[in-house]
Amino acid sequence: MRVGIVILPEHRWPEARERWLRAEELGFDHAWTHDHLSWRWLRDEPWFGCLPTLAAAAAVTSRIELGTLVATPEFRHPVPFAKEVMTIDDISGGRMVCGLGAGAGGHDGTVLTGRGRPAAERADRFSEFVHLTDLLLRRPVTDHSGRYYGAHGARMRPGCVRRPRVPLAVAAGGPRAMRLAAGYADIWITNGTPGRFDALPYREALPLLARQRTALDEACAEAGRDPGTLRRLLHTGATVGGVLDSPAAFEDATGLLADLGFTDLVVNWPRPHHPYAGDAAVLERIAAVLPGNSGRRLTC
Repeated sequence: MRVGIVILPEHRWPEARERWLRAEELGFDHAWTHDHLSWRWLRDEPWFGCLPTLAAAAAVTSRIELGTLVATPEFRHPVPFAKEVMTIDDISGGRMVCGLGAGAGGHDGTVLTGRGRPAAERADRFSEFVHLTDLLLRRPVTDHSGRYYGAHGARMRPGCVRRPRVPLAVAAGGPRAMRLAAGYADIWITNGTPGRFDALPYREALPLLARQRTALDEACAEAGRDPGTLRRLLHTGATVGGVLDSPAAFEDATGLLADLGFTDLVVNWPRPHHPYAGDAAVLERIAAVLPGNSGRRLTC
């Protein structure tokens, strides 16, 4: 089980820098931030850009993988987005993970046009967004004329450090997104029930996660893909809770999720208040039981 952490882009860099460094020092395998122009309950609070934050984190860390959880077509175009992903991958020496999701249709979806998009249109845009992002990150030159996006002689040199491209992590809960994950992703992302924000205790969420796992396996079979080639990541906190209650709860959750076939678990840096309210000191306590820290001495 690989374990990651979300660090919200809400602090000025001198403070944020210490969190990214500490995440690496504590032994987390990957660290992520949310890609929004502003976010739900924190809409009127300080909020910095995802990709510049990851570039800064890439420059001060040396081991930990870094990712978007998740970038969406709500306000992004694949061509400049892919260029920035390639750049962060280069700065990090090949540690970038490109997390993609359809978007929830909130402020990010209305800030540019003043109107929201129907769910069916968001799904269509996401499908094309994933397809074109995949092409751009694989090829030195890309041409694409689609319903929503164009790329005409889009150059991507020198390309990604990891070949054929940075890993794609696709968030998927429904059948159509599952097919996208099966077709394009290196990592499947779920957070349990999409749109749920009253975190269900992780043991109660296991039946839902098992059904999602089965649906993903079926999508892989339909695509002719070995499901064992796809990593499976659960982002806890908003819809699946209790994982950071104690080191014992963390160990229990990782064991149960591993039994379900999950390869990656992501928790959130605890905040004083909602969302992700909790005790930041718990990160120090669970560091000793992170799978990669066996026999490793930590400075606390």
